[in-house]
Amino acid sequence: MAESQDLELTVCIVIFKPDRPTVLRTLQSLRDALGYAPPLLVKLTIVDNSPGASDHAWLYAAWGDLPCEIIAGQGNVGFGQANNLVLGHTGKYHLVLNPDVEMEPDAIEQALSFMGEHEECGLITPQAFNPDGSKQYLCKRYPTLFDLLLRGFAPGWLKSWFRKRLDRYEMHDQPTNSIAWDPPIVSGCCMFFRGDVYTKLKGFDPRYLLYFEDFDISLRTAEIARIAYVPAVRIVHEGGGAADKGLWHIWQFVRSAAIFFTQHKMKVF
Repeated sequence: MAESQDLELTVCIVIFKPDRPTVLRTLQSLRDALGYAPPLLVKLTIVDNSPGASDHAWLYAAWGDLPCEIIAGQGNVGFGQANNLVLGHTGKYHLVLNPDVEMEPDAIEQALSFMGEHEECGLITPQAFNPDGSKQYLCKRYPTLFDLLLRGFAPGWLKSWFRKRLDRYEMHDQPTNSIAWDPPIVSGCCMFFRGDVYTKLKGFDPRYLLYFEDFDISLRTAEIARIAYVPAVRIVHEGGGAADKGLWHIWQFVRSAAIFFTQHKMKVF
C-alpha cells in the first residue's frame, strides 16, 4: 500500500449504526466518481463509531480491490474526533464525506481540476440536491442563536413567518450555478480539502461530539486559506435536521451550539 505522502486522495467516512443500503449507494457513487477521474493513488478510511463488535465484510466487499482501512472499537467518539483519526495519513487532497451522500460521476474530477487551477483554495464545498431533486443549501452566513433555533426546532408555520430571514442565512440570494468565494460557513457533509490545509488545522475540534464541528472548521479554514463553492462539483445529500431526530441528537445540538457560541462570540438575534 502506498505511503500517505504518496497518496493523491484520501477519503474518510464516519458511520454509526449504518443503514446499509444508504452506505452502499455512497460507496458505489464514490467508486464511480473515482473511475471517471484520472487514475489516482487513493485510500478510503471508514471509521465505525458503532458500539460493540460489527461485521465489516460488506464494506470491504462493496469497496472491492481499492485500498481501504476500517477503524472500529473506539465507540462513539463523535464525528470530528473520528475524522481526526486519519490525521498524519492524509493525501495531497482529503475528502470528508458523509455516509448518506451520493457523488455525481464527475464530482471528483471537477474538484481536482478546480484545486489544480486555484492554489489559494483550501476547501471546496459542492452544489447539493435533496433526493427529490430540490436544491439543498450548504453555504451559510454567520448565524445568530435565533437563526439556529428557528431553523432547527421551529414548527413549519413559524418558519414561514421568518422565511426571508432563513433564506438569507442559507444564502438563497446567491447564484447557485456560479463559483462563489469565501462563504462564511459550509456543511460538513462533503468537504474537499487540500491535504496540507486539513493537517495544519489539526482536523476538527474534538470538543464537538456532533453538530457545529463544520461551522468551526469553516471559520478556522478561512484564516489560512480560501473556501470556494464550486457548483460543478455536485452531490445528492439525504441528511436531515436535528429536530427530525431524537432527544439525544437535540441535546447534542444544544451542547455544541453552546461551545460554538462561547468560542466564536455569537449574537442572540
